[in-house]
Amino acid sequence: MEWLDQIDYWHWLLVAIVLVVLEIFSPGVFFLWLGVAAAVVGGVLWLMPELSWQTQFVLFAIFSVVSIGVARIFLIRRPIATDEPTLNRRGEQYIGRTLVLSEAIENGVGRVRVDDTLWRVAGKDAPAGARVRVTGVDGAVLIVEPE
Repeated sequence: MEWLDQIDYWHWLLVAIVLVVLEIFSPGVFFLWLGVAAAVVGGVLWLMPELSWQTQFVLFAIFSVVSIGVARIFLIRRPIATDEPTLNRRGEQYIGRTLVLSEAIENGVGRVRVDDTLWRVAGKDAPAGARVRVTGVDGAVLIVEPE
């Protein structure tokens, strides 16, 4: 493991570039923050070149956790604005919509046809053919109430 003693700041910067390029080709936003952590370690190593490789890897682990945590907090407080907020949450697209029960709601469970799909619904008991309004979603179950 002698080669680990030869790690220089530019190695970390190269790792940062590779991680950011990997981010471009992968879904999600994860490698970007690891790339940021690698760049920070490269900067620290540039300022303090006497750091051992063990310290460098510990700093990388710490900066990785911190950068991912900061990014998550930032994105929770300031979500990305989109013109299609329910794009991948199909059930939420139906909230507020009035539908006709295909199967009666018995013991709190029934079925409704939405376009070309049968959805399971939960709500107060109602006969087949009754009109219901979608008020929420629980997984793949539409929460309805009589209209």
